[in-house]
Amino acid sequence: MNTVKIDIASQFARYPAGRYKTDGPYSGEVFRESFLIPQLKNPDTCIVVQLDGARGLASSFLEEAFGGLIRAGFNTQQLHGRLVLESKDASLIHEIEEYIGEQAESHH
Repeated sequence: MNTVKIDIASQFARYPAGRYKTDGPYSGEVFRESFLIPQLKNPDTCIVVQLDGARGLASSFLEEAFGGLIRAGFNTQQLHGRLVLESKDASLIHEIEEYIGEQAESHH
């Protein structure tokens, strides 16, 4: 399996903000569509997302970027083991996992 590292702060934005494209160029929707989905379309790719360094990762950004993967047609089985979240702040990882889980439950 190929591993792709995505560092939000250095590859996307140090100050990501907003949920939708209409909120600005560094929104969760832009991150999901530009970085996550293109890599996840390849079933042999594992994505490691580094969250540290980005400032002010608001719930709207995180929910849209990661919870939005379920709304975009991915399921938890496709994400398990292929989407790895890295952060010194374990609560951020837990928050993202909750967004994914909540969306998975509502899309049964």
